[in-house]
Amino acid sequence: MTNKQFPKDFLWGGATAANQIEGGYNLGGKGLSTSDFAAYKDPYEKGAVNNFTFNVTSKELKEYKENPEKYNFPKRRGIDFYHHYKEDIKLFAEMGFKVFRLSISWVRIFPTGVENEPNEEGLKFYDYVLDECLKYGIEPLVTLSHYEMPIYLTEKYNGWMSRELIPLFVKYSKVVFDRYKNKVKYWITFNEMNMNLQSIYTGAGVLPDKVEDHLQAAYTASHHQFLASAHAVKAGKEINPDFKIGCMINQMESYAKTTKPQDQLQALKSNQLNMFYPDVQVRGYYPSYIFQYFKENNINIDITEEDKLILKEGVVDYVSISYYMSHVTEYREDASKLAGSFDSPIKNEYVELSEWDWPIDPIGLRISLEKLYDRYQIPLFVCENGLGAKDTVTADGKIHDDYRIDYIKKHLIEIKNAIDAGVEVMGYTSWGCIDLVSCGTSQMSKRYGYIYVDLDDEGVGTNKRIPKDSFYWYKEVIETNGESLYK
Repeated sequence: MTNKQFPKDFLWGGATAANQIEGGYNLGGKGLSTSDFAAYKDPYEKGAVNNFTFNVTSKELKEYKENPEKYNFPKRRGIDFYHHYKEDIKLFAEMGFKVFRLSISWVRIFPTGVENEPNEEGLKFYDYVLDECLKYGIEPLVTLSHYEMPIYLTEKYNGWMSRELIPLFVKYSKVVFDRYKNKVKYWITFNEMNMNLQSIYTGAGVLPDKVEDHLQAAYTASHHQFLASAHAVKAGKEINPDFKIGCMINQMESYAKTTKPQDQLQALKSNQLNMFYPDVQVRGYYPSYIFQYFKENNINIDITEEDKLILKEGVVDYVSISYYMSHVTEYREDASKLAGSFDSPIKNEYVELSEWDWPIDPIGLRISLEKLYDRYQIPLFVCENGLGAKDTVTADGKIHDDYRIDYIKKHLIEIKNAIDAGVEVMGYTSWGCIDLVSCGTSQMSKRYGYIYVDLDDEGVGTNKRIPKDSFYWYKEVIETNGESLYK
């Protein structure tokens, strides 16, 4: 290898989400979101780890609203970024971040989603955050909807099951685009939209006990989000033609378990279902294979001529992905349910597992990038990747996280290998650059960050920020534009 450096304009940084870091859930005129009702549930209660406790039924929602004092809602407090953003962004700058991925909380701007006028105090908060980033030369990468939406819209419309949410989301998007048009260049409309297939409450604000067919509900909600995203992209480009607006999926590359043709076909189908989301948002229409899938599963989506037009008009500029693991697929009766499942019983004997039983497969990231780029020929952005682990503070106050360094190093090298193969990768923002509340399990003890935050699962601790060994390692990676990875 002759060139060990990444492209000169490569965007190095880290990623977070408002509902996992901000706190201040009842401050600044903020309304309540779906994430504010993610009550802590022991992920080990049934022995094996449950990687997705974040789901809420109508019965649970009623109980949480009537008796909130009985429950632990970690996402209501986060890591109090609301009051610590200056300190945290300064630490990001010390690492040399070129970009910081954050999300805007819809309910800070429109507390219930139906107000005519936005909440000025919420808008000002993000002015302060974005200005702090720009002070250090850090480009903000802003997600408009990252696993939270007004709980009012869940109760009134059952979330994205209703088309009524489309104009409300577009109104919110226009306000944000216009307010920050000179501060933000890079945007993502919806975070990991394909995760609607895992949890329709998390991704789409849909109460699962209020729908008869979960698969039908997931694709109906997704269709409405496609339309909202397309309208937002079109509106954003009218406000600032220089905006770069992307879509995002949780990339879950599926390998066939054997060379048996039936297993190979099942892997193809699993990967098609994953690619379905960017297929629509990049190409501007529904791919042919999905209609056969809909027919086989009795799914009916109301796609109007007007819908088809806006999907074409609102295509994205780039595809962003989260990548944590690959999956193994085989031909079996429950194959479609297992595709992309965190808790799939089909294991890959050739890769190690994390403490949460997530397969660790850096080469799978390279495969994903090369396949995505071959498919779309537009820029890609790895905007989530990282290792959730239990960190220990030693007697001298240090955190030695060699396991995290090893994980990220191997994934970065495979990104570079993909770039050398001709893939256009815009940047890399590792997930949870500072410890935060886990999305799926609401744990603080599942840590991803380069920066340790002294809080436990109950919210007990000093909230002190402590750089880990990985902090200084990543700083050198950025300083050398990736060359230090090959030491």
